Amino acid sequence: MTEQQKPLPPYFAIGADGWCRPDEVVRQSSPNCDARPEGCVADLLVIHNISLPPGQFGGPYIADLFGNRLDYDAHPYFEQLRPLRVSSHFLILRDGGVVQFVSANDRAWHAGASCFEGRERCNDFSIGIELEGTDFEQFSALQYHALATLTHALQLRYPLAAVAGHEHIAPGRKTDPGPFFDWTQYQQALAGHAPKTPGEPALRFPAIDKKVN
Repeated sequence: MTEQQKPLPPYFAIGADGWCRPDEVVRQSSPNCDARPEGCVADLLVIHNISLPPGQFGGPYIADLFGNRLDYDAHPYFEQLRPLRVSSHFLILRDGGVVQFVSANDRAWHAGASCFEGRERCNDFSIGIELEGTDFEQFSALQYHALATLTHALQLRYPLAAVAGHEHIAPGRKTDPGPFFDWTQYQQALAGHAPKTPGEPALRFPAIDKKVN
């Protein structure tokens, strides 16, 4: 079955508890989270990429890392990950499937040392979405569709005002989602899925000069 023939990911709905319904996503709760500081609301969406081992897709390793159960002896690269305690809220797989690790109401530990428009500690006020991928190859059309659909669902629940890449909030330290992430395709997919309604604030995207073809 080709990518075009595969069924598109479902629409998502974020409940009051910050979780998608179990029939929409795979739930794998991560301990790497805590409560947002009092008064902090999620108004920033942060896009990442991840693959474990680097450049290899599929397998349990990303979920194992986020769940603190990674077998560090399974690959030489994993040894450097031993001290990490990290998780995003969501992971979008190459086939468009979505795994949720943390309630979007809570603070997932995905951004690290970071700053957005003068505000530091982006974990406090952001929702993190990992795309299974690398800085060196294209993401799949199914991933863009799932990302746009999930973004719209999050917009309906949270006062999201902006979206940024990890590279934009931690420049020099992080490079993801990288030059192969097509911000224009993401914006177009979101606009096509969720036409703007009167009074709805526009979601600000980073200024991108060009993408790698």
